[in-house]
Amino acid sequence: MSFTAHAQDAAVCGPMQPAELCVDFDASRSVDPGAGPLEYQWRMGDGTTLTGLTITHCYQARGHYQVVLDVVVPATGEVRRAEKTFDVDLTTKPVLNFSLAPAAAIKVNQPVTFDALDSVLPTCQAVKVTWDFRDGTTQQGTRVEHTFRKPGRFQVRMSLRGYGPGACVDSNCVSQEVVVAP
Repeated sequence: MSFTAHAQDAAVCGPMQPAELCVDFDASRSVDPGAGPLEYQWRMGDGTTLTGLTITHCYQARGHYQVVLDVVVPATGEVRRAEKTFDVDLTTKPVLNFSLAPAAAIKVNQPVTFDALDSVLPTCQAVKVTWDFRDGTTQQGTRVEHTFRKPGRFQVRMSLRGYGPGACVDSNCVSQEVVVAP
């Protein structure tokens, strides 16, 4: 039997990349011509059991999970326990997203709070968050307040710069347009 699995990858820079905790599994390449049709039972490592040839599961928390596939042969009732296991590690993926409050109807001279939320570079020992408001000012910190002094459309950029040994990713960024009314 042959199985494939992959966790969805997050882009390094560009649109928001919130914590992606969903994984896809596909057993469609599995074959056992002598057994006939097969049923697939996936134990997801978080107490959830799913059935099907292809499945998608979204975890509630970043973590390390062991997914176990049991295969059932309906013609004989045989259950092939732990036919295949998969290691799913959601702790090493970068997360880049941010929020702003208020999120709508921002006006000139109104304070706006920017929050890096759950943004993280997990393989780095230290991470610095830098905000470029595209109005000539920058700030550092995971949660900052900024006031736009003129109306317009600003492509606000949040950058995470990681510091640490080996696998630490150097830098990641994400941007979001902020519209400021007069």
